[in-house]
Amino acid sequence: MTRKQKRVLMRIIISAVLVLAFSLVSIENPYVRLALFMVPYLIIGYDILRKAALGIIHGEVFDENFLMAVATVGAIVLGEYLEGTAVMLFYQIGELFQSYAVGKSRRNITQLMDIRPDYANIEQDGVLVQVEPEEVAVGTVITVQPGEKVPIDGTVVSGVSSLNTSALTGESLPREVQEGDEVISGCVNMSGLIHIRTTKEFGESTVSKILDLVENSSMKKSKSENFITRFARYYTPAVCIGALALALLVPIFNILTGHEAGWTQWLIRALTTLVISCPCALVISIPLSFFGGIGGASAKGILVKGSNYLEALSRTAYVVCDKTGTLTKGVFQVAYVEAAQGFGEEELLEAAACAENYSNHPISKSLKEAYGKAIAPGRVTQVEEIGGHGVTALVDDRKVAAGNVKLMKKLGIPYLKPNKTGTEVHVAIDGSYAGYILISDVIKDNAKQAVTRLKEVGVKQVVMLTGDARNVADAVAEELGVDVVKSELLPADKVSEVEALLEAKGKKENLVFVGDGINDAPVLSRADLGIAMGALGADAAIEAADIVLMDDNPEKIATAIGISRKTLRIVHQNIVFALAVKFFCLGLGAVGMLNMWWAIFADVGVMVIAVLNATRALSCREARY
Repeated sequence: MTRKQKRVLMRIIISAVLVLAFSLVSIENPYVRLALFMVPYLIIGYDILRKAALGIIHGEVFDENFLMAVATVGAIVLGEYLEGTAVMLFYQIGELFQSYAVGKSRRNITQLMDIRPDYANIEQDGVLVQVEPEEVAVGTVITVQPGEKVPIDGTVVSGVSSLNTSALTGESLPREVQEGDEVISGCVNMSGLIHIRTTKEFGESTVSKILDLVENSSMKKSKSENFITRFARYYTPAVCIGALALALLVPIFNILTGHEAGWTQWLIRALTTLVISCPCALVISIPLSFFGGIGGASAKGILVKGSNYLEALSRTAYVVCDKTGTLTKGVFQVAYVEAAQGFGEEELLEAAACAENYSNHPISKSLKEAYGKAIAPGRVTQVEEIGGHGVTALVDDRKVAAGNVKLMKKLGIPYLKPNKTGTEVHVAIDGSYAGYILISDVIKDNAKQAVTRLKEVGVKQVVMLTGDARNVADAVAEELGVDVVKSELLPADKVSEVEALLEAKGKKENLVFVGDGINDAPVLSRADLGIAMGALGADAAIEAADIVLMDDNPEKIATAIGISRKTLRIVHQNIVFALAVKFFCLGLGAVGMLNMWWAIFADVGVMVIAVLNATRALSCREARY
C-alpha cells in the first residue's frame, strides 16, 4: 500500500469512528449535531470538495466529484447529516479499493515486464565500473555477470552462458550462448561470465522498444473505451439535469395541480439519484479490464500495442500465415539422400558439400552442415556458378556438378526423379549421375497443434501463403491441416490474395495476417490485424505489426485470441451489469423507493464488484474461448 493510500485509510478509520460515535449519542440541538458531523465529513471529504471546486473553475463540471459534492452537501443542508457523511465515507472506501486494485494490476504488470536494466558494467583499468545504460556507446564491450540483466543488444565476444528469456518470451527454457552469438537486452544471465560488444544504443535496444510499446499501449483505445468516454460525457450532465428537474419541476407541477409541493421529499430523491448515477464503475473498470488483458498477454510473451488491437483480435475469423519462419523454422536441412548405383551416400554428400563450399546460399550451408567436416580450400578448384542452375567444380581432381534438374539437362546427364518432397540437389561426378539430395524447411514442432487450436477457437479458415514451389507448399499444408494454400507467390501476390479474402469476409469478421514482420510488412499493414512471429529482437517486426509474439511459437496466436475474448467478455459483463443496476436503481430512487443507503450500494457497491471482475483479465488463463 502506498503512502497516499495509507493516509486515505487513516482518514477513513477516523471518520468512521467519529460517525459511529456521534450516531450513538442523542443530540437534540441541530446546530451542535451539524457541527459534530461536519468534523468527520470534512476529514473524509475535503479532497472531493476541492476537486469539485477546481473542476467548476476549469470548466470541467460534470464528473464524479461534482456529483458527490452536490449530493452530500444537499443532504447536510436538508438535515440528513448521518446520510451525507456516510455517502462520502463509503465513496472514499470505494475509491481506496479501486486505487489499490489498479495499483496491484500495475505492479503485477511491472513484475511481468521487469526487464529494464539498472546499469551496465564497463571494465576500466581492470576494474568493473557500473554506468547508466544510456551512456554506453555502440561498439563498447560490456561485462554481464551471472544474475545480471543484459542491458543492451550486442554480440558475445567471449564467454559461454545460459540466458533466461522468460521475461521476453514467457518461456522458461534457457538459451545457450557463446562467442559470436547475438544477444538482446532484457535477458538474464544465468551461469557464466560473458563479454558483449554492443551493436545498438540503449534507446534502440529491444528492452527499450518493448517497454515503450507496453507503456504506450493505453494511447490506442478500443471502441468499448471510446464508447464509455463518450457515454460519460453526455450521461453525467443528463443525470444532473434530470435530478434538477426532479427537485424543481415535480414540486411546481404539484402546486399547479393543487397538491402539496413536497420540496424536501423531492430534493432528497434528486440527491439520491445523483449518488446512484455516478459513472465510476464504467469509467474505471473498462480501461482496467483492457489494461489487465494486455498485462496478462505480456506475461505470455504476447505484446499488444493497444486495447483497440486486443478488441479487434477477439473478432478473428480468418488467419493467413506466411510459411517460412511462421509455420516452419526457416532453416534448411538435408532431409533425404539417394545415391545412384556405384556411389555411396557419404561420397554423394561430400562431393556436393565441397562443390558448394564457397557459396553462402542457405542450401549450400545446409549441405556443408550435413557433411559436418572441415573442407580444405586446396581440395576445391575451378568453381563455376551457373545462375539458376547450380555449380560445377573440380574436387580432388574429379569434376563435380551439383544443382537442380536444369543443370542435369544442360549437361545432358540422365537423372532420377525423387518420390519425396523437397528442394532437389542433383549431383554428377565425372559426367556420371551420382544421385540426389533433398533439402527441406523443417516444420515447427508445434505448428500442427497451432492450426488445430485456431480451428478450436472458431477461426473459419487458416490460409498459408508462400513463395515456395507448389509441391513443397502442398506437402506442408497437408501435414499441418491448413484449409487453403497459395504457392509460388511474390510479395505483391500475397497482398492481392489478402485483399481478395478481405473482400469476401463479413463486416464484423477480422482477418489476421501472421508473418515474420520483416519481409511481410506490406501484407501486415494491409490485413485487419498484423501479428509478427518469431520476433525476438527483430526491430522491423516490433514496428510493423499490431501484435508481437516474442518467440516463434505459432500456438500463441490462439492463446492471444483466447485472452482477447476473455477480456472482452469481462468488459461486456461490466457494461451490462453496471448500466442495468444503475438504471434500475435510478428508477426506484426517482419514485422514492430507495434511500441514501441504497444509493451508496448502487454507486460504491457496483464499482467494487466491477473492479473486482476487471482484475480477472490480468490472469493468463484462457481455458474457455
